[in-house]
Amino acid sequence: MLPTVADVLQLEAVRRGQPRVVAGADRLGNRVRWVHVAEVADIAHLLHGGELVLTTGIALPDEPDRLRVYIAELAEVGVSGLMVELGRRYAAALPGPLLAAAEEHGLPVVVLAHEPAFVDITESVHARILQDQFAELRASEQLHEIFTQLSVEGASTEEVVRQVVALCGHSVVLENLAHQVLAMDSGPRDPAELLSAWETRSRAVRPRNRTAFDDASGWLVTTVGARGEDWGRLIITLGRPPTPRETVLIERAATTLALGRLLDRHAESVERQAHRTIIARILAHSYSDPQEAAARARALGVPLSGRRLLGVVLRPRTSPAPTAPIVTGELAELAETAAAACKEARLAALVSVLDEGGPHARVGVLASLPARADAETALNDTATRIRKHSGTDYVMAAGSVVESIRDVRRSFLEAEQVADVAARSSSSPARLFYRLPDLRLRGLLHLMRDDARLQTFVERELGPILSYDAQKGSDLTRILELYLECGRNKAVAAQRAHLSRPAFYERLRRIERVLDADLDDVESCVSLHVALLALSSVRWERS
Repeated sequence: MLPTVADVLQLEAVRRGQPRVVAGADRLGNRVRWVHVAEVADIAHLLHGGELVLTTGIALPDEPDRLRVYIAELAEVGVSGLMVELGRRYAAALPGPLLAAAEEHGLPVVVLAHEPAFVDITESVHARILQDQFAELRASEQLHEIFTQLSVEGASTEEVVRQVVALCGHSVVLENLAHQVLAMDSGPRDPAELLSAWETRSRAVRPRNRTAFDDASGWLVTTVGARGEDWGRLIITLGRPPTPRETVLIERAATTLALGRLLDRHAESVERQAHRTIIARILAHSYSDPQEAAARARALGVPLSGRRLLGVVLRPRTSPAPTAPIVTGELAELAETAAAACKEARLAALVSVLDEGGPHARVGVLASLPARADAETALNDTATRIRKHSGTDYVMAAGSVVESIRDVRRSFLEAEQVADVAARSSSSPARLFYRLPDLRLRGLLHLMRDDARLQTFVERELGPILSYDAQKGSDLTRILELYLECGRNKAVAAQRAHLSRPAFYERLRRIERVLDADLDDVESCVSLHVALLALSSVRWERS
């Protein structure tokens, strides 16, 4: 970080000259890249910007117009400030036209009442600049060492995010392309406050560059991905413009996250890791406030507050050696299959492997049901789908429905007891007779929900209208969905939307303007309909 003009004024070599700011006092935050001694009036064309110009003023012109040109040229080239020694050309004060021009152009001007040694000033400032650059380089090397070690050790996503918080002291969030939170560490902030209306707030932040600072939100954002396949964003909630070190920090952390995903294609997904953290902490009663758990789950698209909660356990049948560790790969595959089944069934749930690597390892599913939903129907539906896609011989068991996050542990304990008995039974573990109609395209989109390419497609097709709704509080996305669900029958869609036909037609015209699309074009409508179906899967909500 380069020193500012204000920093230079605090150096002992400068203070010996009794410095006094006589113009541009509001610009003392200008960064000083270098110090240049210049005793000629036409020096500007030799400068590159960021210099602090030192002069005795002996070569400056007498004419007010030429003094104003001198200041204007310095300001135009971008010098950080002008420092003038009094006594040789100017006895006690600088000419009024020079000061007026400096105020007009926002150029800091400092006079030195006592004769200084310019060489002492240049040496001091340059030493400070080199010292700061060395410190910045050393900090960058330290970050490289830290994140290289994390990569070598195969650190989890949560560990990488936690390290970023430890290094910057601010809240950090990793989200996917659908703006759902995969991992977070709130640091000094309240987690519920940080995650409140996260998707809406995140959609409003659309930086132009791969790494950028958003002034409106105060977020430093970088894209996470490799080999041309981006799959998420890493965010530091700074609240102010970032330092160069913080920019290096977020980019190095993003590289570590992307590398970790590339190195181990068979490890559990980032989403499964995020789910595991929440489930494990709920079961261990690690959350001091259940609302924190609810906020974290809600940021992943799984509402827990005001819902009926159900603990479900899936585990392979017991091997001949009951205490032997269960094969991790089988459980990871079973967890992904269970997660996909929940999405197909539109059952909001947290799904992950629990106690991985031990004899009691199992897949845990924390299902969240609407108040009027029938738990038995939801279980039959989900279990049928798991059985259809899983290649593992497993048992599935569920605990009692509970109404509070605090009681989830009891539901899981009951499910585990049932699963332990069923795993040792020789009878078929499944009583699955009910099957829902084939979801066809919707089912395919549910299975592909984690694919970054599908999330990119959704954002490309619907991003403008989702952002418009978030900013204006409108319902254009719902209107578009009704119109397409009704087979583009405007009269029927208007009736279902409880709008007059003129009002409904106006909404459609507004949608066309926002999306820059023709709703009379069949191919455009097919693409938008697929994107809406995918969005429903990505958001993972159950109506």
